[in-house]
Order: sequence, then C-alpha cells, then structure tokens
Amino acid sequence: MQIESLKVFCDLTETGNFTKAANINGVTQSAVSQQIGSLERHFNVRLIERSKKKFGLTREGQALYDASKQIVQAYESLQHQIQEIRNIVSGTIRIGTIYSIGLHELPPFQRAFLKKHPTVNLSVEYRRASQLYEDILSNAVDIGLVAYPTKDGRFETIPLRDDLLVLICHPDHALAAKKQLKLKEINGQKFIGFEPDIPTRRAIDKILRDRDIVVNHVMEFDNIETVKRAVEIDAGISIVPKSTVSQEVSKKTIIQVKIADEDHYRPLAAVHKANKILSPAMKEFIEMVKAQ
Repeated sequence: MQIESLKVFCDLTETGNFTKAANINGVTQSAVSQQIGSLERHFNVRLIERSKKKFGLTREGQALYDASKQIVQAYESLQHQIQEIRNIVSGTIRIGTIYSIGLHELPPFQRAFLKKHPTVNLSVEYRRASQLYEDILSNAVDIGLVAYPTKDGRFETIPLRDDLLVLICHPDHALAAKKQLKLKEINGQKFIGFEPDIPTRRAIDKILRDRDIVVNHVMEFDNIETVKRAVEIDAGISIVPKSTVSQEVSKKTIIQVKIADEDHYRPLAAVHKANKILSPAMKEFIEMVKAQ
C-alpha cells in the first residue's frame, strides 16, 4: 500500500467521481478503480457503497478516509517543509479563475512568476464562479481567483485589489458624449448583463435596485468578452470592471463613462481550501499576486 493510493482514495471521496479523481492525479479512470480495488483487498473490506446511485462510502471506507486524509496531509506537509529547507520552488500549481481575471488580471503575474521560477508547472483553468468553488473543495484546483469572494469557513480568502466599475456604450450611443453620468440616467436603457448567477451581476443588480433603477436586460452572457462584443454592435449599454475594457477604449470601439454618484468597486481575491497545505511555489505565487 502506497501513499499515492491513499491520496487517490481521498480525492475520489471528496469529488465523488472517478473521472475527476483520475484527472487530479494524472492517471486513467481504470487506474483509479484498480487502486481502490487494491485497497479493498489489502484491508479485506468494501470501501464504496456500489449499490447506491450516488457515490458513498461504507463505514470502513469512512474510517479509511479519515485516517488517510491525515496521512496524506502529513506527507505533503513534510514534502513542503523539505522544499522550504532546501529553498526549492518547483512542482505544479493548478489555478482556477473566472474569465475576466484570467484574461485581464492574471497574464502579467503568470509571466513574471514563470520567469522567476521556470521549473514550476503553472496550469490555468477557466471556470464559472460556482464551479470554481466546487473545484477548490474537491482539490481539482489549488488556488481560485475570484470576484466578490464568498464568506465561507471552508475557504481561506486573500484579498487582492478592487476594480472600479464603469459604464460602457457604443461610440454612437446617446450616452457616449458624457464624461460622467448619474446612474438614474440609465433608467429604462437596453442593458447587456452577466447571467443572474454570476457574482458581478448580483452586485450590479443590487446597486441599481438600491437606487430604484430599472434597466431592460436584452442580453445576458456568462463572460466579459461576449458582453463587450454585444456593446460593440450597439445592442445595449453595460456596467463592467474598468480593467477589462482598456483595449477596446484605446481603440475607441467602446466608450467608457464614469459613474458620478459614487465609486463602485469589484473586489478580487485568491481563494484556497481552508485546511490545504500550500507548497512553497503556491505560497510564493499568492505573495506575488498580493504584492502587485
């Protein structure tokens, strides 16, 4: 019996999915099944309730998971301590990020970090916010980059910075001539929004609702790039983070208008599982992002 098999068992338990456990460990689904079978033969017990439609552990399986989690965490902690003693920054960092951060915030950090630590394998996955938190809990990613971080004891949140929200419109739109405007001026306007479950959409909805402003949502999308493309064809106006439209504003395909009522910001954060043991590489990546 090897620690790798115990880790696979822990990942399978936490994801409840053979394919996800295989992906996390870089093996095939068949290999996961074989390692679980090997553990069952070693202890001469059934670990998984195979008769149930949903994934579940037997009592013996739960006992093995509780003990295995401690063993795996202790082993990973020892590995990281040895790396720190030897001043080694290497290994793999799996980053999960929402689209707007991954496309507009992350690239400079990624380049700087890999230039300093070329032996680190830095992988990036794009996810919706709801899926990203699930991936963090199931260990499918090590660090999540999110907006409007959720308050949940299962996660540790590292605030990064706040991004100013601005109104954007087509150059020929009636609002394009204004340098700034009051939010009440967009009442009744055609509006390009994010989908309702996206945190930035919920925050913008609250800003408008608190001021009794009603807009006409003509289109809803799950990422910032599609929102911008809709504004570029004059399908409506939108409110977006300022950092995401710098290129379009410089090319004058989109006009950016400051909201005069008060400044509204989108908070950005790095998030990881509360009890996760971070490698030296993960710690340094988070510190670099915080410093910038």
